[in-house]
Amino acid sequence: MKKTGWVMTILLLAFLLPASVAPKLVAAAVATDTMAGLGWSTAGVVELGVLELLLLLLFAWPRTAPLGAVLFTALLGGAVATHLRAGSPLATHTLFGVYVGIFMWVSLYLRDPRLRQFVQAYLLPGRSSGG
Repeated sequence: MKKTGWVMTILLLAFLLPASVAPKLVAAAVATDTMAGLGWSTAGVVELGVLELLLLLLFAWPRTAPLGAVLFTALLGGAVATHLRAGSPLATHTLFGVYVGIFMWVSLYLRDPRLRQFVQAYLLPGRSSGG
């Protein structure tokens, strides 16, 4: 279970770092054009890239992974709201942040026994907490 969670985490980082973080850090046209197209100022694109990078680092580090997941989920919520406001296609753009968030939380659930214990104790009461 733990290995699967780490594989999923590495896959997530391998996708998000070059596809989302890197273009923002260098203010690539793909990042600034997308921001402008969604109605946001392009002035903060580098700062947004730095924020994403810091949150992903928090998520990757085992001790701070739950905090990183919570904060990155908040960032994804902002992305979903932005796409809703902009009228982006629902399944491919608007809900993409939901897909990423689910993948992130499943990977954390699989690699972090603290989260599994929490889920079993508070969300699935009465079930065995083995494992």
